Amino acid sequence: MIRRFSAAALFVAVAGLLPAMLLPATPARSQDYFVPPQQQRPPASPARPAQAARPQPQPQRAPVQVAPQPLATVQDDQQQPPPLQVQLPPPPDIPALPRGPSPPAAVVGVLGVPEIMRASTAAQQVEKTIGARREKLNEDAQKEQAAWRELQQALANDRGKLSAEQIHTREQELQNRITNAQREFRERGTIIQQAAQYGLAQIERALVGVIQKVAESRGMNLVLHRQQVALNVNEFDITDQVTEQINKILPSVIIPPDGVSPAAMAQAKPADDHPAAAAAAAPPPKK
Repeated sequence: MIRRFSAAALFVAVAGLLPAMLLPATPARSQDYFVPPQQQRPPASPARPAQAARPQPQPQRAPVQVAPQPLATVQDDQQQPPPLQVQLPPPPDIPALPRGPSPPAAVVGVLGVPEIMRASTAAQQVEKTIGARREKLNEDAQKEQAAWRELQQALANDRGKLSAEQIHTREQELQNRITNAQREFRERGTIIQQAAQYGLAQIERALVGVIQKVAESRGMNLVLHRQQVALNVNEFDITDQVTEQINKILPSVIIPPDGVSPAAMAQAKPADDHPAAAAAAAPPPKK
C-alpha cells in the first residue's frame, strides 16, 4: 500500500522555496533618506599678536543643525560566538530497536517550484500589485526628499534675515517633518511586505494540496525538488500538471488594499466576496 504524504512535511518544503522566488531580497539596510547637510565652520585663522584698543567681535550663536534620526537598520554582520572548546561527557548508550515494518518501494516524482511560480497567475498578480506599491512608495520618498532639500536651502538663504529664535523654530519644524515622514515610509513599507506575505501564504497552502493530489493520482509516494536531482526522466516530472491545477483552483488571491495591513483587513470585513476567498479562508491540510 502506498503511504500518503505528510502535508506538514510538504508545506515546510514548499514554504522554504516560495518566499525567495516571489519576494525581492530584503536589503540589509533600509533606504537612507536625505539628511540636510550641516554647514561647516570656516577654519580657524592663525593666531595673531593681540592688538590693543581693537574691540573683539561678539561671538555669534551657532545655528542648530537638522540631524534627523536615521531609519532603523539591521546589522550586516551578526557576531557569532566562538566554537565551544570543552570535553563533552560520555555519550549515552543507544540500545538496538526491534525490527519494524519496511517502507514501501519509492515511486519518485520531481517538480520545479520556480517554474510553477512563474506560470502561476496568482503569483503574477501578487508580483504586479506589490511591485506597483513599492514603486509608488519610492516615488513618494523621492518627492519628500526633494521637499526637504528645498526647505533646507530656503533656510540657508534666509538665515541672515532671521533671529536666532526664528532659525531654531524653522530648523525644528524641518526636523519634525523629516522624522514623521521617515516613520510613515517605514510603516508603509511594512504594510506592503505584509500584503506580499499574505498573498504568498495563500499560494503556498494551495500548492501543498495540489502537489499531494497530483502525486497521489500518479501513484507517487516521494516528490523531490528538481534542484535536488542530478538526473531524471520526463516521466518523473509533474511540474506541468501541478501548474495546470494551481491555476485552475487558485487563479487569483486576496491582497489587502493599499495601505491596509492583513490584520486590519480581517477585522474590518470578511473576505468572502472575492473569487479566491474560499481558498484563502480554507483551513490548512490536515496532518
